[in-house]
Amino acid sequence: MKLLVGLLLLLAACIALQLDLLVIMLALLAALYLLVRRATHHWAQAVVATRRCNRTIAEVGDVAQVDLSIVNRSALPIVWLFVEDLLPPASFAAPSAPLAIDGDRALVMRLNPGQSHQWTYRLTCRRRGYFQVGPLVLETGDVFGFDRKFRVLAEPNYLLVLPQVIPLEAYDVTSRRPIGEIVMTHRLFEDPTRIRGVRDYQPGDPLRQIHWRATARTGKLHSKIYEPSCLAGATIVIDFHEASYSQGDEPVRSELAVTAAASIANTLFEAGQQLGLLSNGRDAVDRIRTEGWQGDARTRDQSRRQVEMMETTDRLRPVAVPTNKSPDRMINCLHALARLEKTDGLSFVELLAGHAHTLPRDATVIAIVGRVTLEIAVALGNLRHLGFAVTAVVNCYDVEHYARASGLLLNEGIQPRHLRDESSIPSICARQIAVA
Repeated sequence: MKLLVGLLLLLAACIALQLDLLVIMLALLAALYLLVRRATHHWAQAVVATRRCNRTIAEVGDVAQVDLSIVNRSALPIVWLFVEDLLPPASFAAPSAPLAIDGDRALVMRLNPGQSHQWTYRLTCRRRGYFQVGPLVLETGDVFGFDRKFRVLAEPNYLLVLPQVIPLEAYDVTSRRPIGEIVMTHRLFEDPTRIRGVRDYQPGDPLRQIHWRATARTGKLHSKIYEPSCLAGATIVIDFHEASYSQGDEPVRSELAVTAAASIANTLFEAGQQLGLLSNGRDAVDRIRTEGWQGDARTRDQSRRQVEMMETTDRLRPVAVPTNKSPDRMINCLHALARLEKTDGLSFVELLAGHAHTLPRDATVIAIVGRVTLEIAVALGNLRHLGFAVTAVVNCYDVEHYARASGLLLNEGIQPRHLRDESSIPSICARQIAVA
């Protein structure tokens, strides 16, 4: 538009100066500009694109195939067309990125009237996460470089990569309870596997409670006495604050925390116990909803910025999966863990202080923390004083760091566990986790 205004001003000056030859040349140039501008707009509007991804949920190691197709529905040929399927740079650009791309996301092509073009690229899922695939951005223009048009086509697809689950080899989930029974301060129900003694039969006692050996020996009916117990289950609480993880250890330590949480959750689910999740991290769905796909964009750079992640957030709402025994509790936890991202909003101490009342007291609290400060240790100790069974999994490689963290936790009566690397996950629950 600025070029057109400049041409018109120059044309007016040439007419005033009676420069006939220049007037003709400028008039032709202005007409050519209007013509190519109209053609460029027509080309951009005539293109239709589609995208198909062969999966929306994947596991680590899976390959997702993205098929793209673009069609020129115009009666005119498109001289040149640049198309790019956008992905957040953080998801593939770094050597440790969660996705690896095989194939071309961006192409330059020429399309004849009615011609279509298809191409494919593949995404190898190297790490868990929630990723926006697309949108497809188009750029076209004339051969003279007078005008360019941009369009956003093919609304995004979303790929959820579930976290890795490592079996906890120390547990036989068919015969042992991985979290075990905890001593309850009040009687919930009697455990028929824990016989405390016998007593005289009382009217109303069920037949299965009769102790037949004692009855045969004494000639008088006797009933079994059971110990009260409770299957605790667990609420897994993960500290995902930015300050808890050293930048030099990322993304190893935060991913290790998620893998450990998913592995413990899987063991609890297989044992049929209640399960829940609480974290001060942010949900990638919320991030994409506010920062990602916003519809049409006027330039390719603007579209690219829409799929990038903001560096900071003031999120104060935690990611939570209620602790219960619902059939979908495991898949809900896995999806929440897959979408979990670090944040600099809600601290771990604030998380415990503000949401302790939402946790059931008959479930063990398993806290996975990266950095143990005095404030964090006291916050976990306060949970214990409120009647919770609490254990802490310290996510660090350094033995000295773990020793200091253990001292702070033991002073509060919290049993520490060392999550050093991936090889330590199978034995992270090798002994009784919960403490009375």
